[in-house]
Amino acid sequence: MQDLIKLDVVDLASAVGLMGIAIGLSAWEKLGLELNLALATGRTILQLVVLGYVFDFIFAFDNPWAVLVILAVILTISAVGVRNRITQKIPQILPLVWGSIFVSTTLTLIYINFLIIQRPDRLITEPHRWYEAQYVIPLAGIVLGNAMNAAAIAGERLVSTINASHLEIETHLSLGATPQQAVTQYRKDAIRAGIFPTINQMMIIGMVTLPAIITGQLLSGVNAREAASYQILIMFMIAVTNLLTTLLLTRGLCRVFFNSAAQLIRS
Repeated sequence: MQDLIKLDVVDLASAVGLMGIAIGLSAWEKLGLELNLALATGRTILQLVVLGYVFDFIFAFDNPWAVLVILAVILTISAVGVRNRITQKIPQILPLVWGSIFVSTTLTLIYINFLIIQRPDRLITEPHRWYEAQYVIPLAGIVLGNAMNAAAIAGERLVSTINASHLEIETHLSLGATPQQAVTQYRKDAIRAGIFPTINQMMIIGMVTLPAIITGQLLSGVNAREAASYQILIMFMIAVTNLLTTLLLTRGLCRVFFNSAAQLIRS
């Protein structure tokens, strides 16, 4: 396999030319997207350059606290993103989202880290620390990004459905149903809505779509079978984390809509 082709400043400047073409096309067609495309280009460059330097520092620093700080920042940004994408402003929703994503991601990473990456029978050259930044940060970032999307879809679906179904819910309550029983179908529908994009992606992956992770690894010189193995691992991580996140979040949200007397709180 050929050596990795490293991109220098000239290469990146040429890549920016692609966005120049996009801005030119927008102006030609009078789409009004020129400013948005320019801002997106600038932010992409700035954010990823900063990210590269931060990761270089974290990898060189080799400290568990530094890894935990990075993970906490990514987790908090993900939770805020979910809160902002749920239209109804619920006071308790940020800690609820944060906790749901934290628990699901932590459980998944513990499983992956200690049963697969840190498997005891591996060679001495393999990592033997739970905070190995090369593995923990990329895997956590991928999982957190997908959990954020699943949580946002499920949360918004559940909140909007409950707000539109007050009469049905109160009818169930008047007939003796518990709050959880009154909204159980809405919760199931919300969970399905949150997890279906992941299932659909798994159904067509490698056939219709070539995942960005495999593409990146192939470009970096990784063996194709090795890249495919990591993609399998990552897809399974995403699936279980998304399901756990939507389960925890929707259960917590269902409780928010009822008071201590099991009465529905109208928004």
